[in-house]
Amino acid sequence: MNHIRILIADDHLVVREGLAAMLSPRNGMEVIGEAADGREAVRLAHELIPDVIIMDLLMPNVDGIEATREIKTQMPDARILILTSFEEQEQAKDVMAAGASGYILKDSGADELIQAIRTVYSGKVILTPQMMQTLTNPARDPQAAAPAAKDLTARELQVLEGIVEGLTNRQIALRLGIRPTTVRSHVSAILAKLDVENRTQAAMAAQEYKLL
Repeated sequence: MNHIRILIADDHLVVREGLAAMLSPRNGMEVIGEAADGREAVRLAHELIPDVIIMDLLMPNVDGIEATREIKTQMPDARILILTSFEEQEQAKDVMAAGASGYILKDSGADELIQAIRTVYSGKVILTPQMMQTLTNPARDPQAAAPAAKDLTARELQVLEGIVEGLTNRQIALRLGIRPTTVRSHVSAILAKLDVENRTQAAMAAQEYKLL
């Protein structure tokens, strides 16, 4: 049985040890590395290629937001779950804009955390209800964004569906019978039309505007 391979990034040793004990093979997971700060998380992400990275926000040297941004820039398919003590709206916006796949609080139960990891591993986005409300950004007028969203071509909607399902460019290309470079071009067009910065935000926009 293949386990979900996990990298933990947190500056508190007791937190890392507690998570490692919880995320054991009996739960279908394996902790393959631990990082005490964001810089070490970036290095280990490249060395170990984990399935899911559990990332704290507040760490020395390089914080979780910058580490997430660096990892996603260099490894676009990396799946990062933010685990933090504080539900701070601006930090949540920044880290999701950096490309994180989810955001969960440290006071969550073990079952909730394990389910969040599995959700992120499957390619989906997970947020607390409060963060979902914050990130949909009520200040933005959905009617103003709708025309651009409706400009998506039939092929772009197919690619967007793959993004929502958490597929990589290569997987979308295989599904649609086109080249990965063509998928990449479609993704760029989708991001521009939806006025978002990354695939995570595109998936959220698809749900917000009911595009699929």
